[in-house]
Amino acid sequence: MALEGEGYGVRTAASAEEAAGILEGLDPDLLILDVMLPGKDGFELAREVRTHSLVPILMLTAKTDTIDVVVGLESGADDYVTKPFVTKELVARIRALLRRSRATDTVARRITVGDLEIAPEAASVTKKGEPVHLTKTEFKLLLALASRPNQVFTRELLLQQVWEYDYFGDSRLVDVHVRRLRWKIEDDPRNPQIVQTVRGLGYKVATT
Repeated sequence: MALEGEGYGVRTAASAEEAAGILEGLDPDLLILDVMLPGKDGFELAREVRTHSLVPILMLTAKTDTIDVVVGLESGADDYVTKPFVTKELVARIRALLRRSRATDTVARRITVGDLEIAPEAASVTKKGEPVHLTKTEFKLLLALASRPNQVFTRELLLQQVWEYDYFGDSRLVDVHVRRLRWKIEDDPRNPQIVQTVRGLGYKVATT
């Protein structure tokens, strides 16, 4: 009711199985998943959705433990909101996710970092000529870092540029997405050469 009052069209499902059935015939702009569902939980459904869709996913959870937050993000979620929350906060997160999903980046030139080639106009990445399948959030994170090689980005700056938060959000969002990104683009994710950690400061894309 709250989202419809904001002008959004909404379809609801009482379980992961019902949601999966709806998604077979629907291409939504955004998926909001509650972690605690009967049968399959929201984490499992998020993983299943990510095997075939890049739809932005927002997780709702009553759990605030770091492990639960990380599991949700590792499952493929782009962001999360912990309950209880006010409608204004939820709508703000939804709007930010939709803006990122629909935005056309102004950077037109292709960017090459090692054996990666980033095409902003196509929102695509290749590694040694083979496509790399990134979520929209992962792509925007990589593009933000690669557009200014060797510049150190703090987590707060990345939250502002990638998640479009005008306040200091949860830095776990950045750390988990960087880790997921590394597993997709690095030859050795445990010894990253492209997206490097600058201890005590943040992250940078290294060109040398």
